[in-house]
Amino acid sequence: MDLILCHTTADFDALGAAVGLARLLPGSKIVLTGGAHPPVKDFLALYRDEYPFIERRAVIPAQIRSLNVVDTQQRNRLGKASEWLDLGYLQSIVVYDHHLGQATDILATQVQIEPVGATTTIIAEQLQRADISLTTAEATVMALGIHVDTGSLTFEISTARDALALGWLMQQGANLVVIREYLEPGLSSQLQQLLQVALKNIQYLAVGGKTIGWVTLKTEQFVSGLSSVVAQIRSSISELDVLLLAHEFPVGESENRVTIIGRSQIADVNLSILFQPLGGGGHSQAASASMRGVDVQAILKQLVEAIKTAIPQPPTARDLMSAPIRTIRPEIAIAEAQKILLRYGHSGLPIVNSTDTLVGIISRRDLDIALHHGFSHAPVKGYMTTNVRTIAPDTTLPQIEALMVTYDIGRLPVLADGKLIGIVTRTDVLRELHQYSKIVTPPTPPSKGGAFTPSPDKEVGTLTPSPFQGEGWGGVKISAANQTNIDGNILNLQQLQDKLAPKLWELLMKAAQTAAQEGWHLYLVGGAVRDLLLAETTAQNLSIKDIDLVVDGFHQAADVGAGVKLATALQQIYPAARLDIHGAFQTAALLWHQDPEFDSLWVDIATARTEFYPYPAANPEVEASSIRQDLYRRDFTINAMALRLTPATTPPLLDFFGGLLDVQSKKIRVLHPNSFIEDPTRIYRGVRFAVRLGFGIEAQTEAYIRYAISSGVYINTENRKTPALQTRLKTELKHLLQANYWQPALELLADLGALQCIHSTLKLDLELLQQLKLLERCLQRFDKEQTIVHWQLRLESIVAYLKPEYRQPVAKNLQLPEDSINRLENLDRSQANITLTLSNFQRVSQVVQLLKQYDLPMLILIAVRCRGIIPIRRQIWQYLTVWVNIQPILNGNDLRQLGYEPGPQYRQILDNLLAATLDGEVIDRSTAEEFVHHRMLGRGNS
Repeated sequence: MDLILCHTTADFDALGAAVGLARLLPGSKIVLTGGAHPPVKDFLALYRDEYPFIERRAVIPAQIRSLNVVDTQQRNRLGKASEWLDLGYLQSIVVYDHHLGQATDILATQVQIEPVGATTTIIAEQLQRADISLTTAEATVMALGIHVDTGSLTFEISTARDALALGWLMQQGANLVVIREYLEPGLSSQLQQLLQVALKNIQYLAVGGKTIGWVTLKTEQFVSGLSSVVAQIRSSISELDVLLLAHEFPVGESENRVTIIGRSQIADVNLSILFQPLGGGGHSQAASASMRGVDVQAILKQLVEAIKTAIPQPPTARDLMSAPIRTIRPEIAIAEAQKILLRYGHSGLPIVNSTDTLVGIISRRDLDIALHHGFSHAPVKGYMTTNVRTIAPDTTLPQIEALMVTYDIGRLPVLADGKLIGIVTRTDVLRELHQYSKIVTPPTPPSKGGAFTPSPDKEVGTLTPSPFQGEGWGGVKISAANQTNIDGNILNLQQLQDKLAPKLWELLMKAAQTAAQEGWHLYLVGGAVRDLLLAETTAQNLSIKDIDLVVDGFHQAADVGAGVKLATALQQIYPAARLDIHGAFQTAALLWHQDPEFDSLWVDIATARTEFYPYPAANPEVEASSIRQDLYRRDFTINAMALRLTPATTPPLLDFFGGLLDVQSKKIRVLHPNSFIEDPTRIYRGVRFAVRLGFGIEAQTEAYIRYAISSGVYINTENRKTPALQTRLKTELKHLLQANYWQPALELLADLGALQCIHSTLKLDLELLQQLKLLERCLQRFDKEQTIVHWQLRLESIVAYLKPEYRQPVAKNLQLPEDSINRLENLDRSQANITLTLSNFQRVSQVVQLLKQYDLPMLILIAVRCRGIIPIRRQIWQYLTVWVNIQPILNGNDLRQLGYEPGPQYRQILDNLLAATLDGEVIDRSTAEEFVHHRMLGRGNS
């Protein structure tokens, strides 16, 4: 076990450095050796589960392999964890710090102390050099570490390196809103006095779960630096979402001057627009304006009214919660509960009694401690928390966030009529808080001194035909406020309608209407959403042949067979479609083939589900679940987005894993570190997407691929049924080898070492690559009528490059057709026969007689493999291009006209005539007739 130790009373620099170091040391754990600063505690109350923490008391010293100390050089600042420094079997002790000139009493194997403003800067530089990407939560806490220790680059210890590190962390997605929330700028004595006045007189208004605050400060003269007072007010009153500070002071004898400073944390409240008519400006979240001779209270009232109009209704627990929720009984053993957490990736489990009444909750930390003390067989009821705080379905996001921070709660069960219907976790809250900003049309601002009049939302189109009236995303005008934007890639239902053929749009809307009538949500998921984002034009030009729809009924009416029920209802509307129901999980598909309206279309409809792989390369075990968990089970972020087709109060695009950003940056990023171990075909899919879309494989994802391959896990599955290395791998190979980009895709797979999934000895060396190129020439020249399955013969050629004893097992494992398996089994024997025999032949007829015993695919494979044996390859090439097309000059009718009686001898005559023609003995009709008469029938047969 590799541990990262933060000093006691950890600050943001220690925490940020530790989080970054955990990415440099995969598998390592962070230990808070003793408490943290209050802001850090508040931060961790919400973000703890985003980082790899382990409780000090849960550490088993005998398992420690190395210690890494951040932001200190003194043992006494490590609390009781300092005892681990004396363990004699440690492989290394490394110290990272930025405090120069301090004595250290830690006997480290390596010390890295740099003259920078923050220890986090040192770690950020190493991450950048290693080309390691960060999550938003990781980048944010690291940026906080640099900001706090450098005074946002204003302290004298700040360096250019700190600034560059901050810039890189911003590129990695550091959230400035969160950073601003936890920073504490200092104030002068005058500003401190004004701060106290402001805090005493500030007024509040709660609207839609948000809080607006405003205050007026009157002074005898202008005071600079009031923006710092605004920052301190927001820091002191954390629940403020919008703050207006008006500074009024006299100019001359009878006129006043007013400066208004505004700050907003609500994306829908665009202060820049609101302040423009007042002669001010700024940006959407920070603006100011100065005026003379105005009624300050009237202006503030007008601004507050405009802000109230712009604030949207906050999401509720029903919108955020994960469902269905997995529960356990109080009697279940600690070890079994731990297995359930591992299987489903949860951080805690609710506990219910025999009447399904909530009686407690247990977290991963609780289980870790119980296991550490050897109580694996003890029931969870002895370790569960019984004083459980719960919420109702209509509890708003701000209320949920306040509960989590106040009571340091990581999960809140949702109860309706006393029954557990879902759970809201820190992750659910963070996903909502970090949703991408929406484009809004703000209220029309007033003229100077005038009143605010909210304008109607800008209309961007009407969804027609529409099954919904008066609510949600289906039957009303869609405003610009309902759009999600990444560099112009706007995706909502209006864009979906614009990019699809009318009949296809109508199909989706009828599906959505049917689902809504059942109380379900319906989502367009996966590749179709990705392709919609990538589509450059919007004029009904997007060709979609495969549509994946997911039904999520667990927010309201759970039904495992929802997908089948919806598909059956749609088949009644579209009787021309064939309905297929398949799989143990009851997924369904509607298929059209050469239909006049839909051409060839496949619509797959499934109920939202989660999955678990019992061992590497197995088929997953699936269970009914929610749309979030359904997306979480997918392969790559660009394929884990969903577009809601049914009405709701929140924007339709669901993107929990940064798929939009990865589409924008053209990156293939995997969702889970163990994804390629569980299913190696994801390597092939990732390569296929990368080459087809022109994307790059993200560095950490590539590292996961290489680790999965080098671990040998696929070699160790020989005695198990491994569908991922059989049917699913064959399917991926088919997709890849029948595409026009098959060669660069193969080369990328070879570079990653992924051809080992086919067989551990397979390498794409220069010889195999040359054989495949020659194969392409053969297919283009000899198979003009497309009688050969090209992708299959490419795969046969690859398998044929293995040693003979491996070919048949690999072909059977990939479930190739029987003729392919037989070809590969007999390939060496046939090649040896042709090679040895052809060298003894002098006549063309002998060559043709030998080669016509073999089918075209076998001859092509042999020609490809004889690339270095020029005479053999030339003869096969000549046979396939010229000799096989030569026919006898005479036929049966000609023989009858010449007076020969029909009979079995015709075949022998014509065969001999063909041989003579091939050998040049017969060149025209006269020589052919002479050959037949004198050489074949001249012995009394006429």
